[in-house]
Amino acid sequence: MTIQVRELTELADLEAVYRLFDSIWRPDPHNPPVTTELLRAMSNAGNYVSGAYDGTELVGACFGFFGAPSERTLHSHVAGVSRQARSRNVGFALKLHQRDWALQRGLTAIEWTFDPLIRRNAYFNLVKLGARPKEYLTNFYGQMRDEINGEDESDRLLVRWQIDEPVGGAESSATAIALDRGSDGRPIRTELPTAGPVAIAVPGDVESLRATDFAAAQEWRLAVREVLGGLLADGARVTGFDRTGWYVVEREGVA
Repeated sequence: MTIQVRELTELADLEAVYRLFDSIWRPDPHNPPVTTELLRAMSNAGNYVSGAYDGTELVGACFGFFGAPSERTLHSHVAGVSRQARSRNVGFALKLHQRDWALQRGLTAIEWTFDPLIRRNAYFNLVKLGARPKEYLTNFYGQMRDEINGEDESDRLLVRWQIDEPVGGAESSATAIALDRGSDGRPIRTELPTAGPVAIAVPGDVESLRATDFAAAQEWRLAVREVLGGLLADGARVTGFDRTGWYVVEREGVA
């Protein structure tokens, strides 16, 4: 059956969004991603709440709010898809709906954050949508206390999606490696070359790694923070992501 996406405003629909997010993240009861009351207030104030439906079943949802008026942006705060509906392009359908909604209101960009260690999200955001990182944010939300993030620190990449441009970005590659994967699956820092783009590896499945070898997951967090975060702080730009799990970074002033 075709997935249908629509804007949500009714209380019962917003309660269903809250329950869906709760089932995805399984958070500490004192720290849910959103509450029904917040969704109700934000929706009533004209912000964005949408749901993706397989027939009558809610299988995905997205919530965002307006940025500063001069920026003409929407901040997409939470988006999630049920485990049963993954690999059905539900997330892509939600993002296209959000893009159309924002364009109709005169906006030019959508921004959001994501965990830079989760490679499927990096590929989706940077290649399938064509968003570009603006900033590396260290432990941005503090400890989130949910099933997905666990005890890990909440480092995030803030990305900007120019919705007044075509959707999508090309896959990129680089021959020089700034952060590699060792034979044991742990990160290996290498000396930065003097010229050209560099590649920065991420683990294959950091969510599973947190559960099986938290120390290794922490090594990856700190290594990517140091290398990717350091390069971005120095003015470098992430220009793409390779499907096999590498950020491609161009350095300011380096040919």
